Amino acid sequence: MEVEVKLRLPDPETHQALLFLLAPFHVTTHRQHNAFFDGAAGELSSRAAVLRLRFYDGDSKCVASLKAKSTLVNGISRVEEDEEEIDPQAGRACVFDPNELRAVDSRVVKRAREEFQVGERGFVGLGGFDNVRGVYEWEGLNLEVDETMYDFGTCYEVECESTEPEKAKDAIERLLRENGICFSDSVASKFAIFRSGKMPYITAKVIYNEAIFIFPVPILNFFFERKVIVQ
Repeated sequence: MEVEVKLRLPDPETHQALLFLLAPFHVTTHRQHNAFFDGAAGELSSRAAVLRLRFYDGDSKCVASLKAKSTLVNGISRVEEDEEEIDPQAGRACVFDPNELRAVDSRVVKRAREEFQVGERGFVGLGGFDNVRGVYEWEGLNLEVDETMYDFGTCYEVECESTEPEKAKDAIERLLRENGICFSDSVASKFAIFRSGKMPYITAKVIYNEAIFIFPVPILNFFFERKVIVQ
């Protein structure tokens, strides 16, 4: 079970402000491409699962992941995940022709095929998206700051995998509030946003002169310019 804190950042300016804040704690930056697959008859999606191939920094690395039974509540994601590294060239061949997944040397792909009883028609590609991920080590937490580029827009997010997600979430939120970084709980996974084909509608709570307001995120640009704290 993978458990992560997921907090949405509203715009590129806020994203850049957070990158600047975390710069002393920077470890690395990855450029990722994510490609997704289902059975031709929907064998995975009908059981709330998906197969993903993630490529790092071109073809320097490829990881196959089988994800299932995902939930996202109050900014904390829980998902059953099984993953392993595979040959990047074999992964690229699968993106070009999903039928290659029948022959790829991968325990995870084999599990997806057998456990979800993918039929003779095999797998189909669902498409994918790019992501730039900055990795930071801060206060004992591994923070990942994402810029996710879809065909229909760009989303910004902070993620943190933790065995104590509530405690980690409190620490991250405190960091953001104390530095005037606007944020809200993520309401959908990257894959869910990708499949919906549209940007998520996000609201956030604004504390202003000790009063609490709930606004759609686009309206919050007025407050961002004034460094009002969002929680």
